[in-house]
Amino acid sequence: MSSPSGSGASRDGYGNALLRLASNPDVVVLEADLGKSTKSCHFRSQYPERTFSLGIAEQNMMLVAAGLASSGKIPFASTFAIFTERAFEQVRNGIARPGLNAHICGSHGGIHTGSDGSSAQTIEDLAIYRTLPNMTVIHPADDISAEELTMQLVNLNGPSYMRTIRNKVTRTYDENSINDLEIGKGHIVLEGKDVAIISCGVMVSKSIEAAKILEKEGIFATVIDMHTIKPLDTELIDIVSNNCNCIVAVEDHSIIGGLGGAVCEHNSRTNLVPIEMIGVKDRFGESGSSEELFKIMNMTEHDIVTAAKLAIARK
Repeated sequence: MSSPSGSGASRDGYGNALLRLASNPDVVVLEADLGKSTKSCHFRSQYPERTFSLGIAEQNMMLVAAGLASSGKIPFASTFAIFTERAFEQVRNGIARPGLNAHICGSHGGIHTGSDGSSAQTIEDLAIYRTLPNMTVIHPADDISAEELTMQLVNLNGPSYMRTIRNKVTRTYDENSINDLEIGKGHIVLEGKDVAIISCGVMVSKSIEAAKILEKEGIFATVIDMHTIKPLDTELIDIVSNNCNCIVAVEDHSIIGGLGGAVCEHNSRTNLVPIEMIGVKDRFGESGSSEELFKIMNMTEHDIVTAAKLAIARK
């Protein structure tokens, strides 16, 4: 693929998509006092009659979303990822259990949030939501892919959780490469025969950088943007497991229950190949810049390189 230019934050892509979706009269937007941060404020400014501001009441917001969805509307409800967890019971029983077409966006996820500290760094959200039956779980790599995947949600038959981020990252996609994006299907960014690096979210750009470092050493990596954690693209995982015979799973999330856990769950039954995991170990985050925290957590592109070599050595 060609090298995209610039950088962007996935929360901006989400906000842009809401504006584009406004042509569908059934689309409505819900906020919990954080519209400026989640970027739903752009929809509110142009379509106030289709925006519901619930205040700091996330549980109520999720049940209002459920009511709207059951009445034929397509609600998009957003707040910080950590605050969606306050409403887990309402999401479980009000949205996921009946399988309603309601879409939740949790912004500012992962340790990439940085200086907000451990109380705001959601490292467990992807694991939590992938345990819910009927729930689709998505973590886009950049603003361009977030916009495209959000656009596709209106045609999804059931609820979803999408994690977005505040800070900008190097773009993985451009206007041409997003044409192949599809919810539930992993996207091959680079192809190589020696190791498969399966990543999501902000870690996709770091995985690409790691692959470039490996290539200079004569090691060729396949890099996959597994933007949809559930349903997982097991067919693609089977293909790269057979072609590369080892995997590195990379995510800005706990290594317990997230993308790496999902890959291991599948491969334990099908493809017994070596798997290394890059992510937050069994701990909380701390305050610091994104890059400082990635170094502390051993989640830099150089750590991905090391993990790739370990996986290759275990073949």
